[in-house]
Parts: sequence; C-alpha cells; structure tokens
Amino acid sequence: MLKFKKTSGYHAPDYVLIAAFGLLVFLGIIILSSAGAAIGYQKFSDSYYLVKHQIFYGLLPGIALFFLFSKINYQIWKKLTLPLLVISILLLIIVFIPGIGAEYGTAKSWINLGNFSFQPAELVKLTFLLYLATWLEKRGIFGVKDFYSGFLPFLFLIGVISILMLLQPDMGTLTIIIFMCISVFFASGAKFKHVASLLMAGALAIYLLIVKSPYRAARLTTFLHPELDPQGIGYHINQAFLAIGSGGFFGRGFGHSRQKFLYLPEVTGDSIFAVMAEELGFFLCLLIVGLYILIFLRGLNIAKKSPDQFGKLIVIGVLSWITFQSFFNISSMLGLLPMTGVPLPFISYGGSALAVGMAAFGIVTNISKQTQE
Repeated sequence: MLKFKKTSGYHAPDYVLIAAFGLLVFLGIIILSSAGAAIGYQKFSDSYYLVKHQIFYGLLPGIALFFLFSKINYQIWKKLTLPLLVISILLLIIVFIPGIGAEYGTAKSWINLGNFSFQPAELVKLTFLLYLATWLEKRGIFGVKDFYSGFLPFLFLIGVISILMLLQPDMGTLTIIIFMCISVFFASGAKFKHVASLLMAGALAIYLLIVKSPYRAARLTTFLHPELDPQGIGYHINQAFLAIGSGGFFGRGFGHSRQKFLYLPEVTGDSIFAVMAEELGFFLCLLIVGLYILIFLRGLNIAKKSPDQFGKLIVIGVLSWITFQSFFNISSMLGLLPMTGVPLPFISYGGSALAVGMAAFGIVTNISKQTQE
C-alpha cells in the first residue's frame, strides 16, 4: 500500500504549470475573438458578443475561482464532496423541467434562468471527481482491488451519472467523464482486469448506441468515408479539412479565416481548432498542443509528489479530463476519430466549461504547494 508523508507546510506552487495554463486561457480568448466574429455579428449584430460573453461569464468567474481554490487547502473538499455531488445530480435532473431546461443542438443539457445559462454536466466533471477521489481513498488499495467492495460500487456510481447524461443525451461529455473516472480508478490501484473489463464494456456500449442511433451511425460512416456526401453527412468534416489544409504551415493570418464565415459548423465550439489551424498554421497549432502536453507532464510530477492519495487522485482526474478532451477534439477535426462534439478545453466558447476548468486548476495549484520531494 502506498504511503504518503504529511506536509509540514506550504511552499511555492508549480509556476511552470500556472504559466502554461494561463497562456492557454489567454490564447483561448484571443482565438475566440476571431473565430466568433462572423457568427456573433450574424446572431447578435456584434462581432465581439461571444468573446465578451466568454470574458464576463467564464473568464472573470474562473479567475476568481482559481485564486480562491488555490488558497483553500484541498483537504477541505473531503467534507463537501457528498453535498456537492447531490447538488450536481439535482442540476442534471432540473434540465428536464420545461421552462428551465434548454436544448442546444440535439442535447437538453442547459439550465436557463433569464440571461444566465449554465451547463450542469461541466460542474459534474469536477464534483464527481472530488467525490470519487474521496471514496477511493477511503476504500484503500485492498478495498479498491476487491470485486464486491471496489469494482461493483464503482460501476454503480458511473452508472448513475451515465443514465442521467444519456437521457439528455450528451455522449461527448459522458465519454470524458467515463475516461476520467477509469483513469482515477486505475491510479488508485484497481486490478488491471477490472479496468480492462470496464473499457471493453464501454466499447460495447458505444457500439450499441451507434447501432441504435441513426445520427451516431452517420458520424461513424463519415469517419470511415469522409468523401461520401460532402454536402450532407460529410459536410462538417470536409469543411474542417478544408480549413486545416488551407492554413498550411504558417496560416492565412490571424482574423483571415474564410471557413468561419458560416461555412464551417460550430466554429466557436468543437470546430474551433480548424479555424485556429486555418489562421495560425501548423507551427503555432503545434505550440498550443505543446502547452497541453506540458500541462500533462507537470501535472504528473505533482501527482507523483502529492502528499496523500486524495491529492494524487484529484490531479490524475483533472489531467485525464483535460488531456482526453483535447485529444478527442483535435483528433476528430483531423479525421483520426469520429466527430465527438466535445469542445477544446480553455479555447472553445463556453463560460461554464471555462470557469469550472479554472476552478479545477485552482485545486491542482493548491496541491502543488504541498508536494513532497
């Protein structure tokens, strides 16, 4: 069983991690100001509407949460995880109430209260991670390895969240949550055969969902044969290919994307990487991908030196969440994976996602202040 030394006090946080994370958030605002110009003007008669909305409802609350959570000892979340999780599940249920829940695309995953809108699934990523880290630490390594006290209860916890997410349906966010949970479960000391069985069960579930859903089957067909029906089911990916290919090595120049002018769907959401590639080119996109990799590597170092199992699992969870989500988004735009519909972390439009993501990194920063050499 792993043993961790107790901290004797705080020290300086990981400034490299903070710098990489801060630069990514800053670049996200800059990129969004260009990617959202055309659609902002079309829908709101204001080219900067979306970026202003992102700043006021995502960046500013996110900065406040980041600094607040970086100051609060992460151990306090052990006492709050259950009520936070209950609130999050209630919010997932509230989205189905007429007049409060709102649809976006094919998913009923938003809560609208006047001019304020919020996506509960983004909060669940963090609250469920905190609950899971607390639960796994209490189980201990022997309890986690046990089929009845570890594997089955873990499966039940994922099942509850999965049902609520599938009812919306929000497959993209659910996929990220499941990968995050499995990563944390594995890092807690679970048996490899239990983890492997979860992955196989997940693959089977995805297959069945594809078979039973025409629009998901169409996404798979488009992935396998993107040249088919370029004006129909293949329109999105072909427009993304056109944007990325047009950028070349050095890009058309910031603000000079052509595909963002109502050709490419979801230019501020899951397609923002394509616009970024068109304007900035291969080399600058590689730099941004490098920031994600740097965050992952610095995070692994923090997890390795975490003062206890709880801190280690939180860091692993946040890393897997951001890494898998960015990998799925970029890979789908490059045609390496089917279209997932998940946004690019810290860059795509979405105040809920940005604020919650910054809050999560505030907790990671606090853990980095207490690491052991």
